[in-house]
Amino acid sequence: MSLRLGDTAPDFEQDSSIGRIKFHDWLGESWGVLFSHPADFTPVCTTELGLTAKLKDEFAKRNVKPIALSVDSAESHKEWIKDINETQITSVGFPILADGDRKVSELYDMIHPNANETLTVRSLFVIDPKKKVRLIITYPASTGRNFDEVLRVIDSLQLTDNHQVATPGNWKQGDDVVIVPSLKDEALIKQKFPKGYKALRPYLRLTPQPGK
Repeated sequence: MSLRLGDTAPDFEQDSSIGRIKFHDWLGESWGVLFSHPADFTPVCTTELGLTAKLKDEFAKRNVKPIALSVDSAESHKEWIKDINETQITSVGFPILADGDRKVSELYDMIHPNANETLTVRSLFVIDPKKKVRLIITYPASTGRNFDEVLRVIDSLQLTDNHQVATPGNWKQGDDVVIVPSLKDEALIKQKFPKGYKALRPYLRLTPQPGK
C-alpha cells in the first residue's frame, strides 16, 4: 500500500555507507529527506548526491538530515562516494542506505514495476520531526531532481507549521504569503500579522512573510 501525506514514515533498520541505521532513532528530532536512486555509478545519481553534499549547510540550517538509498551494497556505496567526491568537487557526509533486500524500497513503494522491475525510481520523501510524511515527489530515472524545490517546500512547511498562512505558487523565502481562509477574526489577524494585509478577494489575503 502506498504512503500518503500525513502517514507515519515507516521505521526500519538497514545497512548503509556509515554502518547500521535505525531510521527513527537516526532521525531524532530533525526533519529528514529520504531519496532513492536507481543504482550506484550512474551519471544522474552522481550529480544529485554531489549537489546534496554541497547543500549541507542549507539542510543544516533547516534542521534537515538527508539520507539516500539504492539497492547496491554498502561497499559499493563507499566506492561510489569516492567518485562523487572527485567528480562533483565535494564531500558526501550523509548516509546512503544499502537496500539489497529491497526492504526499505518496498516499505516506501520505491520500485515501480512498469518503469523498472528491479531498480528504484527517484522517489523523495520529506519527513517531519514527528515522523510524518509531509512531501512525496517521484521522478523518472532519467530526470534529476530539483533540490532548490525541495528546500523551498521545506521552507514552506516549516513556515506554515508555525503561522496560520499558506504559500502561493512559486513562493520563495521573503515573498508575501496568504492568510488561511479559516482565520476570520479581525482582531486576531491584526495581532498575528501586524504588518497588515491586502485583500484581493475575501478568500485571498496577502501579507508579508511572518518573521521577515
